[in-house]
Amino acid sequence: MNAEEIYRPLGVSPQVCAFGERVLDGLRERFAAVDRIAEANQAKVLAAMQKNRVSAACFAATTGYGYDDVGRDKLERVYADTFHTEAALVRPQITCGTHALTVALSANLLPGDELLSPVGAPYDTLEEVIGIRPSPCSLREYGVSYRQADLKPDGTFDYEAIRACVNEKTKLATIQRSKGYATRPTFSVQQIGELIAFLKSLKPDIICMVDNCYGEFVEPIEPSDVGADMIVGSLIKNPGGGLAPIGGYICGRTDLVERCAYRLSAPGLGQEVGANLGLLPSLYQGFFLAPTVVASALKGAIFAANLYERLGFRVVPNGSESRHDIIQAVELGSREGMIAFCKGIQSAAPVDSYADPIPSDMPGYEDEVIMAAGAFVQGSSIELSADGPIRPPYAVYFQGGLTWYHAKLGILLSLQNMADAGLATLPEVQ
Repeated sequence: MNAEEIYRPLGVSPQVCAFGERVLDGLRERFAAVDRIAEANQAKVLAAMQKNRVSAACFAATTGYGYDDVGRDKLERVYADTFHTEAALVRPQITCGTHALTVALSANLLPGDELLSPVGAPYDTLEEVIGIRPSPCSLREYGVSYRQADLKPDGTFDYEAIRACVNEKTKLATIQRSKGYATRPTFSVQQIGELIAFLKSLKPDIICMVDNCYGEFVEPIEPSDVGADMIVGSLIKNPGGGLAPIGGYICGRTDLVERCAYRLSAPGLGQEVGANLGLLPSLYQGFFLAPTVVASALKGAIFAANLYERLGFRVVPNGSESRHDIIQAVELGSREGMIAFCKGIQSAAPVDSYADPIPSDMPGYEDEVIMAAGAFVQGSSIELSADGPIRPPYAVYFQGGLTWYHAKLGILLSLQNMADAGLATLPEVQ
């Protein structure tokens, strides 16, 4: 069967299909490079599992306190070895990426300390965590102050502004790897390493924490390989491989991770408690599959960038830039464009494909947000999804795809919906 025969029953017109195939013809080499990175990361995960002698006994369920949970403790050693850190906290009791970041920040910042963001404004949901927007139990409410050094107009670090921000109270620097709901570039691991080295030159004891969400396994190395004291993320994003139903991780220095465990549970209890509730098979297997799943999502992002760029839309990153996370931003220029794009993504879903995503208010966000995600796990960003705040430049953030073929279909249907709504004009395809 050719591509047209495969996708026509799913609602993709011959014109959209032909355009997509023409775009793909120029991406074979890029896709091969993605596969080579996935191969290296797969070997890294496998080596960590073999080193720690993962066995069927590790998958046993625990309840209640979760004392002596061998599988839980071994999974944390697998994460630590994969990311080359001293310790790890990997728990289903961590509900999302924002929760993981909150645990890491609140565990390692005390009243009178100052938090620094050297990469500009944080992701929307962290604004209330920090206290930029007032909220009960924010860091600000507990006496932690905050400073940020904005990025330069070209999206690079403003080292002089960072130097001016660092002072005797600066305790921890939070570095957001991915763009969040912004159209700045995502930072490479190398760039993050250079920033960490600069921060340590100003204040050797500063704690450097990297929000690693959407970035795991995109490159052959992680921020923990270039000096990060902690890396933090969500299991329903990259490292869960689409199988983890909940959870988050914090990997890093033993003393910092230990404090995170005390904050997550209670002082004196730390990592000794926390039942796995039968979730360990999904957490282990999802982590094992994650490099391949991330490769599929990366191919989808590269395809989306090249397809929409050829149609005249601004995309971040652009079609030829190197990739450092799975998120592809597409500036659509209007509320209607965002809705049309997201409806196309939703129509490609295996779950709730019949639903129409509409903008609405969401906890933690100041603007209305539209989200398209027909996912097996609610909110899973490694599954095919698209979302964004309804505000200029009306950018939608596309990510995920447990398989490359599903990501491809979602992108084609997003374009089909845009074209049907008169919001995108297809070029003539010979």
